[in-house]
This record gives sequence, structure tokens and C-alpha cells, in this order.
Amino acid sequence: MGAIVNLLQSCFTAQAFTNLFTIVFGTLIIYVLSDWYNQKFGKKDPNAPPMVPYWIPFIGSMVAFGTNPVEFLTENRKKYGDVFTFLMFGRKMTYALGTEGNNFVLNAKHSHVNAEDAYRPLTKPVFGEGVVYDCPNHRLMDQKRFAKEGLSFDALRTYVPIIVEETTEYFKRWNKKIGEGEVSVAFAELIINTASRCLMGKEIRSQLDETVAHLIHDLDNGFQPINFLFERLPLPSYRKRDEAHIKLTNIFLNIIDNRRRNNDMDNEDILQHFMTATYKDGHRMSDKEVAHMMIALLMAGQHTSAATSTWALMRIAHDPEIRSQIYAEQKAVFGDDLKPLNFNDLNKCKVLDNLVRETLRMHTPIVAIMRKVVQPVNYPDSDIVVPAGHFLCASPIITQLSEEHFENPMKFDISRWNNITEDNGEEDEAIFGSSGKGAKNPYLPFGAGRHRCIGEPFAYVQIKTILATMVRMFEIENIPGKEFPQPNYTKLFVTPETPIPCKYTRRD
Repeated sequence: MGAIVNLLQSCFTAQAFTNLFTIVFGTLIIYVLSDWYNQKFGKKDPNAPPMVPYWIPFIGSMVAFGTNPVEFLTENRKKYGDVFTFLMFGRKMTYALGTEGNNFVLNAKHSHVNAEDAYRPLTKPVFGEGVVYDCPNHRLMDQKRFAKEGLSFDALRTYVPIIVEETTEYFKRWNKKIGEGEVSVAFAELIINTASRCLMGKEIRSQLDETVAHLIHDLDNGFQPINFLFERLPLPSYRKRDEAHIKLTNIFLNIIDNRRRNNDMDNEDILQHFMTATYKDGHRMSDKEVAHMMIALLMAGQHTSAATSTWALMRIAHDPEIRSQIYAEQKAVFGDDLKPLNFNDLNKCKVLDNLVRETLRMHTPIVAIMRKVVQPVNYPDSDIVVPAGHFLCASPIITQLSEEHFENPMKFDISRWNNITEDNGEEDEAIFGSSGKGAKNPYLPFGAGRHRCIGEPFAYVQIKTILATMVRMFEIENIPGKEFPQPNYTKLFVTPETPIPCKYTRRD
């Protein structure tokens, strides 16, 4: 009798599972077909940007875009024009491409679109409350002003010997006469070392090899595509991110407290600058805001600088002509005995500057610059109106790789920058590099408008000093048989596919 009951129960369970599967599968099919029908025949807003068709509801074009966003945007631009929308994990992403599109996004009125609503879910858990995109826009503008004042022309001068020292010390580990080194890991670590030493203060740099390094790693794992889609999830990476943020905040708070208690207030670093900074309304930054701004400053630029340095060194390794030009320029500018690098002479290194600019043109680490539309906004000289709730995006890499603006754009050619001059003023060019600041410029590796990257001047100094120091120490070559690395688009910042080994020969 018991056997019969068990058999009936198992049959019922199997039948129930089959029925449930049929219902769920059928519902999904109906949902997909219904969504497809609405795309094809449903009533459309005649003023909305054209919509890229998709098969899977909610997911939309996420896979196609994530696999190769440059190819996806380029192909759909050919089909739909400069402005179009696609669905990505339930979000409507509207891209405005070309120089006019860049200008439209980057100079849009803050009352219509804003960066805060676009980036807050990603940045707030990493940076902390009350800073960057988790505060009113006027506060953000003040905070950017504080940071920019701390990255003054005079401050940058002092950073060159510090970066040289850090780079020289780091690459002592490449201690063979001829050997191989892994580039991406080296630059990821070196960028943090140099940034912390120059910007963070002596206390943080002294802890970097111990306490701080693993905290930065855990925070860094909070900058992944999944973090853009989900601010909070019960996953180990999220838990470690949040714990690292609390611990790093407390480290900075303790440093601030110690400086005040010991009257150690004569430090020439950005931490000290933030500690004495005053908002336009007369209020000073709170200690917690100072700590969170320091985290933001440390984390915001490390991916882009590390990726750019890696791409640039790979170009040196794979191109003997560039390799010889860079080293010959060092001797021409600094003498055969290669006197120590300094800020003024570093800016005379035109070939090195061209290398960095061409690297940023072809290998910009950020594909999309996003804003959230809070009021419908009309695209100039058209009937297109981008609805509220859309994410409005610019992609300067599209213009940087366009034949419309650059001859033979897919060729890496540092000589294309030889005759490009812009009237930015001597000091501005020395700090920022020779790149126009207007949002209609086809070359915008650091963005434009009110949210142009404030770390641009430091990034140029940091990257050029590291590369100059390396070519003085080593002859960098490609390992025979190794092809030039392909871009990895699966991360939030575009990096070369790893591992990235190179051959080095230590110079006498």
C-alpha cells in the first residue's frame, strides 16, 4: 500500500512540475511576443528617439552592448542617426553621438539632466555620504574647486620627483638584466602608490603595503557593471566593499584627529587642504566629508590612469620606432647623462606627450558619460525629445575613432599630433596637455563641461613621469609571438585583456 502511495505522490509531483514549467514557459513566450508586437506595431511617441529593437524584454540590448560597445554604437548610429535609444536591463539608454551629441549631453542644463542621479548608486557606497554625487550640485562644485586648488600648478611641480622615486623603487623587483614582467598588475599597484604618496599624505602611504592595500582592493571591486545595476545585493563583494569603506573612512578620521591633536597642520598635501577648506556658504567640510573626499580622490582616477599607462607601454613594446623616439627624446631634452626629471623639462617632451594623447584617443578607458534626464529635453535642430527617466549618454570615443575627425583613425600614429595646437594658454597646456576644452572638440578623453575630470592635470603628470622613468630604466619590448592585447569591455573601465607580459632589458 505504501509503495502505491509513494508512486502516486511521485507521479503527482512530476506532473505538477511539468504543469508549472509549461505555465512559466508559456507565460514567458507570451510576454516576449507581446513585447515584440508592441515594439513593431504599438503606438509610439513620434518625438522620442528611435528605439533599437530587441528580443528579450528587460534585458534588451545589454549583451550586444556589453560585448563590444564601440561596435554596437557605431553600427546603430549608421541605422538610426546620432540619437537613438536602447534597452539595457530595464533602463532606457539614449545615446547622442558625434561632436554635437557630446556637446548636447555634456553642456545640458542641470535642471534638465544631472550626473548625480546617474552615478549615485555606483559611487555613494564606495566614496561615502555627503560627497561627489551624494550632495547638492552646488556642494559638488565647491568640492571640485577644493580638489582643483590642491592640484595647482605649483603642486604638480613637486609631484614629479616623488613619482620618479616611487617608480624607481617599485621596479627594483624587475631585477634581472633581461626578464619578463606583468604590466597590468605593476601599473595598478604603482598608480595607487604614486597617487597616495602625492595626494593622500605621508600617513596613508606608510600604511599602503599593509592595512590600506587590501581595503583599496575590496573597494575597487565595488566598481563593476553589476554595481551600476544594483546598489545593494547580499553578495560577498558588496559586503567587503562596505566593510572596506568603513575601515578606510576610520583610518582617515584617525589621521585627521591626530593632526589636530598634535597641531600637525603644516602638511602640503590635499588632505590638509580639505581640512581647512570652506564652502561658499561659510561652512567647513566635516571630518567625515574630508575622509570621504580622500577616498573619492584615491579611487576615482586609478582605473583610468592604470589602463592608459598599460596601453601606452604596450604601444612602446610593440613599436620599435616609438620605442627609439621616446628614449632619444629623453636624451635630447635631459642630456646624454639623463639628468633628473623635472616638471618644466618633462613638458618639453613632445613625443612622450603625443604618445599619451594618441593612447587616450584610441584607448579611452570610459566608453559612456552618463546623465539622468529629470525633465524632457529637446535635441537641438530636431523634433527629438528625450523623455524624463532616460539615461542620456555621450561617447567621445566614437568621435575619437571617426574618419570624420581623424585621418586613418584605427591606426596608432603619434605623429598626427605634431601640428595640432590650441590656444589654451601656456600654463593650462602644461597642466592639461594640448587638448581643447570645448565639448564640441572631437577629442575629449577627460570629458567636458561642468563635470570635466578635475584629475586630468595630475593624470598627465603621473602617466608621463612613470613612462619616462621606465624607458630610462629599461628597454621594453614585446615578447615574440605575443599579439597586441585586445580591449576587455566586460568591466566598467575598458582595460587590456590580461595577462599582459612584456620583455625588459635593464639599461646600464
